Amino acid sequence: MNGFDKIPEERKRRLDELFEAFSVIGDDTYVYLCDMQYDFSRWSKVLTDAFGLPGEYMYGAGAIWEEHIHPEDRNAFHRGIDDIFSGRSGGHDMQYRARRKNGEYDVCTCRGIVIKDVSGQPEYFGGAIRNHSQQSHIDRLTGLRNQYGFFEDIQSHIDNRIPMRVCLIGISKFAEINELYGYAAGNSVLQGVGRYLMDHVGNRGGTFRMDGSKFAIITETQTYEDMERTYEGLRAHFREGIKLGDEYAPLELHAGTFAVDDFTTDDQTVYSCLTYAYDESKFNKQGDIVEFCNNLRTDNIKSTAKLHSIRNSINNEFDGFYLLYQPVVDAKTEKLIGAEALLRWKNDKYGMVPPDEFIPVLEKDPLFPVLGEWILHKAMTDAKKIQEILPDFIINVNLSYAQLERPDFTDSIWNIVKNTGFDPQKLCLEITERCRLLDMKLLNNVMTTLRAGGVHIALDDFGTGFSSIGLLKNLPFDTIKVDRGFVQKIEEDEKERRLINNFTDAAGIFGSDVCVEGIETSGMRNILKDMSIHSFQGYFYSKPVEVGTIISGLKSESGEMCFKNP
Repeated sequence: MNGFDKIPEERKRRLDELFEAFSVIGDDTYVYLCDMQYDFSRWSKVLTDAFGLPGEYMYGAGAIWEEHIHPEDRNAFHRGIDDIFSGRSGGHDMQYRARRKNGEYDVCTCRGIVIKDVSGQPEYFGGAIRNHSQQSHIDRLTGLRNQYGFFEDIQSHIDNRIPMRVCLIGISKFAEINELYGYAAGNSVLQGVGRYLMDHVGNRGGTFRMDGSKFAIITETQTYEDMERTYEGLRAHFREGIKLGDEYAPLELHAGTFAVDDFTTDDQTVYSCLTYAYDESKFNKQGDIVEFCNNLRTDNIKSTAKLHSIRNSINNEFDGFYLLYQPVVDAKTEKLIGAEALLRWKNDKYGMVPPDEFIPVLEKDPLFPVLGEWILHKAMTDAKKIQEILPDFIINVNLSYAQLERPDFTDSIWNIVKNTGFDPQKLCLEITERCRLLDMKLLNNVMTTLRAGGVHIALDDFGTGFSSIGLLKNLPFDTIKVDRGFVQKIEEDEKERRLINNFTDAAGIFGSDVCVEGIETSGMRNILKDMSIHSFQGYFYSKPVEVGTIISGLKSESGEMCFKNP
């Protein structure tokens, strides 16, 4: 809003007095107050700092704040402000997404009222914005600082270049405690663990209640060995049991830890690394503490710096990300029938960083689903170019279990299919055995819904874990992709040949096709061609290439391209 007069000092003092009154009762919210005659406002400093606003005092604050509102929510916000300043409305109560200084959006609820003067004219417009992502920094159940306080403290250490060690600790099978003893008992357990942490760790670092049954520690003094001893003491104590009524319930823990001495990162990247170590403890190390090590180095540059750059690339319109495509050929004709989309990232500082160095860590990052959608959109768009020459070409795209567990996952797939105009029958989504971490009923419903819409589903890396046959038995897969590790010695090892035959027999029982990965020699190809295998993939046919390379090859062969090496 332009053309407003400068507010007199007396009016500004009055605004400050009212603002302080609002702030007293505005617990857990961001307070704002506007003098409508001068369109001059005072806003909570916590909010202005978090969202990158010019300052506590602003002229035309509504227009400034509108620029931070998500584009899809902006029109509704604009209409609401216009209604207030035009006198058509006496207040508003709305929810929208607002962009923080780091580019991420928080869901906010904004409630405000118009205060009229003695003559009945609008004089002030004030209220509170509740940020559903930040709110209070105190967990009301345990009295510890909560996860928002944790992230704030992490970022403060980074900003002030203070080395620290962080540790994430969780209670195993906590849901069973709720089922056996009730939610009141579950809350009692969380309170007991929180109190014990405060009593036994609080003098060596900060303690936090995170989401669910997780707790965290931030310390400036403990080494890995110190933290390991601290954690083993916690495990020993809680294995003896925590009192629930007349019983003692033993608790098992799992934990990940991480030393932060690289300050070219941020709180979210730190948490992604910490969560990766935590999951390793939970799923692969029987609860032993796992340290995330900065040992993924290029010219001695630590992995957290790389991860921070990669994570920022997602916010920066996916700068540095690109896709390569490894062809899939028909096992009998050896002609191209599809390709697997493979994610890559590079920049001038770090060069090309292999995906296995960042995908496992970023899988649980809040930004990862956004990257997943970009991969799907890019892969479908590129595949349509190939389908202009080879109409039956199928594109394979890998999925993370973190994508599959999102309640809006199938909706996002259909939206991308619609936006790209892609035929869903030419899309194959690959999932790995890690999907066993998900609720099987949920996963079955997702797969059934996608297949009903024409999408194919493949089980990648078949045979590498203990759950492959169980997953094939219980879930509707169209294809199983046999991992390259099972065919590397197939030319000289009879056991490998028999194992592949067993895999194809198992797939046949459940109506699934077989694709064998890792074909590198003509000898491997010749042996496997005599088996009941649908398709091949490997360096014998092609390394991962750009989409233009596939298109050029197809054009040169008039649509009859065979991707077999000479």
